[in-house]
Amino acid sequence: MIPLTNNTERNLFSYPKYWAECYGTAPFFPMSRAEMDILGWDSCDIIIVTGDAYVDHPSFGMAIIGRMLESQGFRVGIIAQPDWKSKDAFMQLGQPNLFFGVTAGNMDSMINRYTAERRMRHDDAYTPNDEGGKRPDRAVTAYTQRCKEAYKAVPVVIGGIEASLRRIAHYDYWSDKVRQSVLFDSKADLLVYGNAERPLIEIAHRIARGEDVKKITNVRGSAFLAKQALPGWKGIDSRDIDRPGKIDAIPSPYQDMTAQSCEDNAEQSQTDSIEKDITKTAQIIEITSVAPTYKKNKSWKEKVKPWETTYINLPTFEQVKNNKILYAHASRIFHQEVNPTSAKPLVQSHGNRIIWLNPPAKPLSTEEMDGVFGLPYQRVPHPSYGKAKIPAYDMIKTSINIMRGCFGGCTFCSITEHEGRIIQSRSHESIIAEIEDIKVKVPGFTGVISDLGGPTANMYQLNCKSEKAEATCRKPSCVWPTICGHLDTDHTPTIELYRKARKVKGIKKVLIASGVRYDLAIKDPEYVKELATHHVGGYLKIAPEHTEEGPLNNMMKPGMGSYNKFKEMFDHYSKLAGKKQYLIPYFISAHPGTTDKDMVNLALWLKENNFKLDQVQNFYPSPLANATTLYHTEINSLRNVTTKNIAKKDGSVAVPKGAIQRRLHKAILRYHDPLNWGIIREALTKMGLTKLIGSAPNCLVPRETRNEQRNQKNSHKPGKNNAKGFKTSPGQKQHSAKNKAQKGLTRFSSDQFKRKSK
Repeated sequence: MIPLTNNTERNLFSYPKYWAECYGTAPFFPMSRAEMDILGWDSCDIIIVTGDAYVDHPSFGMAIIGRMLESQGFRVGIIAQPDWKSKDAFMQLGQPNLFFGVTAGNMDSMINRYTAERRMRHDDAYTPNDEGGKRPDRAVTAYTQRCKEAYKAVPVVIGGIEASLRRIAHYDYWSDKVRQSVLFDSKADLLVYGNAERPLIEIAHRIARGEDVKKITNVRGSAFLAKQALPGWKGIDSRDIDRPGKIDAIPSPYQDMTAQSCEDNAEQSQTDSIEKDITKTAQIIEITSVAPTYKKNKSWKEKVKPWETTYINLPTFEQVKNNKILYAHASRIFHQEVNPTSAKPLVQSHGNRIIWLNPPAKPLSTEEMDGVFGLPYQRVPHPSYGKAKIPAYDMIKTSINIMRGCFGGCTFCSITEHEGRIIQSRSHESIIAEIEDIKVKVPGFTGVISDLGGPTANMYQLNCKSEKAEATCRKPSCVWPTICGHLDTDHTPTIELYRKARKVKGIKKVLIASGVRYDLAIKDPEYVKELATHHVGGYLKIAPEHTEEGPLNNMMKPGMGSYNKFKEMFDHYSKLAGKKQYLIPYFISAHPGTTDKDMVNLALWLKENNFKLDQVQNFYPSPLANATTLYHTEINSLRNVTTKNIAKKDGSVAVPKGAIQRRLHKAILRYHDPLNWGIIREALTKMGLTKLIGSAPNCLVPRETRNEQRNQKNSHKPGKNNAKGFKTSPGQKQHSAKNKAQKGLTRFSSDQFKRKSK
């Protein structure tokens, strides 16, 4: 057996430099042969192909990866937003000496190009002058195929968020079907997922040493195609480790917790129930040379770790494509195996070949994070763009990323699938140094730092307090349904960072624009005070996402009690500071687990609290996200997935599908918009809630006027797909006129509608 490389023992910057180090640092990576000539290069060692415009800023993936590779001594070229219709644009820098690195950019290309209603966007924030159409659908596949056409013998390594989210078989919203791994579609040689500095640097040096890319199979954070499982590994079937009361034996991370902590976490264990299953004499999966018990006198490092010799066989692509129960089961296993310390490799057959997915790469240390963000970024777009505006750059040019990762586990979010749950934080010194860099390099800097945050603003330096628990935990969230007793919630490092940033000479204001996890914030009132007093520019955006228990549970988000407590604290400290400041809540419509009644309740809450939302986001099923599994299968994969549970409807999820219901949910959130009153009235009538139609304070929408009746009669035209003129969207079934009339919307009588409206 070829063991996985323990790449955490080697610092990112400890590799011997490649010989081309003698060329020094490029002010910008070349995008043409003329620029290569100026640098004195006859060729590039590595060429990065990206779907975004080239901006030399640490918020853009191609810049981070390029500067990291350059720091290792490699000559890096950039081909940004090439014409994908022929191979010519992919040959403009010549043949790379080592490999092509292909990414769709900072966003999945399908999400970048299409709205949640599958309408094509006419803009692109990552393109000069916000111009749309500069990247293809499924950009990773299109770019890789052109690279292979241009130089057949050159290896192609794919990465970025699009490759990460499509690394195994996945539901694709835009085609409404399960697609195979992007490795099969693109024919790439290797896939790296996550932020990927660690695996990519190792791969680059191994290729530079002459190693065949097809033999690089033991790098954490990578995936590849193979004909069979690697020799020396023992495989187990995924269905043998995710049955009720049965799980493979691993040391319980909760055995050292206090009785009170165990009680608090009993509710959270409903999704994985690690300790509960082990203590109930669960069936143990036999693994060669693995003892079923562990002696207490052994240290953690001495204990046998079964995940180091075992891989998991997922249901095949053909099975998950045609069986939603197996798809939900495979998704559940995938999301359990994300711990970089104890995750096992995953194997999924596609026809006569397999995808081998190695466990995640080890997180970067603070020293390594400082090194990555301390590289010589120019912090501006490539000069070839001239005065063209790139909206994504304008938005983040004075923002600073202080950390990576998120342990929130929100089911609709792809951060966990991409960056992982472990928080990787920079030092105060590194962040302050970046503020000084912004002062010098950003044109027209006014002294305002627009954001000091990351995926979540207040998870900076928050990690598990137990090494054992962190190493073995398979829970999808550290904060849902309650905050884990092992989680450090002390915001002192963040508070101290804010205070240091404010004292930097020339800095007038430091704002926090990243999302604040308010259920964590209320654990440290001093943080809320610091935030409200110094770091809010009148409005603070937060994301409760919904008000009702059903949708919130399927989102794995906290209840409104946490929001109310945070609002009370925020208002209190804002008043003490002599400021009028407001919370701007974000909500999602049509999320799996949301009923029409839930949306009406949310709209009533908005009206009671005098919120009129200008923008509403309909749920967007991104590949591999937990909520996307709920959407596709209508099965609750957050719990054990069994045929018995499905038959009893215990594991089913109500999912708003089809254009009519999705538009209704979005319209209800904008109850104040007269354009939505017609569809809302119709829905309320069918639900038996006509009491909410009228001019009383507790009504949601006014009654129909004569002018509206006249305009509706004159403008009524038959639709293409149904009587209302709505086109179908993925998941919407076709019905006869009779069935449509019978189906309607779910009805709720007045006595069933128990929410009190003021």
